[in-house]
Amino acid sequence: MDPFSLLIKPVSADCNLRCDYCFYIDHLEKVEKKPRMSDKVLEIMIASYLQTNQNNRFSFGWQGGEPTLLGLKFWEKVINLQKQYAPKGAVISNGLQTNGTLITGDLAKFFAEYKFLLGVSLDGPSYLHNYYRKTIGQKSTHDLVMRGIELLREHSVEFNILVLVNNESVKKASEIYHYLRDGGFNYHQYIPCVEFDKYNNPESFSIKGEEWGDFLCDLFDQWIKEDINQISIRLFDSILEYLVYGRYNVCYMGINCCQYLVVEYDGSIYPCDFFVREDLLLGNILEDKWEDILNSPIYHKFGQNKSNWHDNCRSCSFINLCHGDCQKYRTRIPQNSQISSVLCKGWKNFFTHALPRLKIIGDKIRNGNKIASST
Repeated sequence: MDPFSLLIKPVSADCNLRCDYCFYIDHLEKVEKKPRMSDKVLEIMIASYLQTNQNNRFSFGWQGGEPTLLGLKFWEKVINLQKQYAPKGAVISNGLQTNGTLITGDLAKFFAEYKFLLGVSLDGPSYLHNYYRKTIGQKSTHDLVMRGIELLREHSVEFNILVLVNNESVKKASEIYHYLRDGGFNYHQYIPCVEFDKYNNPESFSIKGEEWGDFLCDLFDQWIKEDINQISIRLFDSILEYLVYGRYNVCYMGINCCQYLVVEYDGSIYPCDFFVREDLLLGNILEDKWEDILNSPIYHKFGQNKSNWHDNCRSCSFINLCHGDCQKYRTRIPQNSQISSVLCKGWKNFFTHALPRLKIIGDKIRNGNKIASST
């Protein structure tokens, strides 16, 4: 059995916010009123996963919805179960993606003690962040997020910032970057907002391919001036990881989508959090073994669809950097994955603009040389 990681949704899509662009909130219509992972599902999931062959390294990612809705007692259960079932010498990592608004001092202290790595959603300065990221009562959330971040900093919790680049922010790369850098945030992730309506047309808050390319080019130009030794941008790091070591550490760059498993609150298992759909249900942790789930024909077909890209991709000089891009950005229907990614033009523009300089940086890393800004 090849190593795999888990992305767990212990509250399904339940959340205290109602961000207009949220791709997962519609799942609330398909689950019980207050979805919560039971103690039984939690214990079976943790115990069985820790019995699999992972080279004694186990990765738990916790997501939602908003997982901090569960409060401190749930996370104490998680750690106690991991301790109880961990094989000798196991290295266990926990990552948690949060909107940051429900962080308390006790939670921050706990996350620090057990070395959780948090991802905090922050879309930039308040006027950009608050445009889409509102509470259920349509109140702004920027101040709440910053309060949570201060608690994380007070307790020395490791965290990075996740920015969802939408139609309101896509022309503001430089402003967002400097806002984060000047705020002391050294670890950034930038994610393109691309959602489709039921007719497979982009939603109004989605970005266009060319816009994504312009955003990344501007972002890269700001970063390379003087920050390449200070600021970590996951996209740039991932390209360098491939250039230097030949490894892919983000799923969209790979040639196959069999890279992790999603576990919903009721134990249901899916191949990807972008594709939690009935036709892609792989099984349930209460009834099925991990080995059977990983060998599911549905799972393998979904994974192989990644390489079922558009004919134009075959002659593209950048194919090894995206392998046709995430299936989500091609279409909502994996069976039609031969459609080009809506971000294709943007990716090409960015790679053309940045790759020569990233290759220089990669060569210096490989040779053990010091990297200077404005390479």
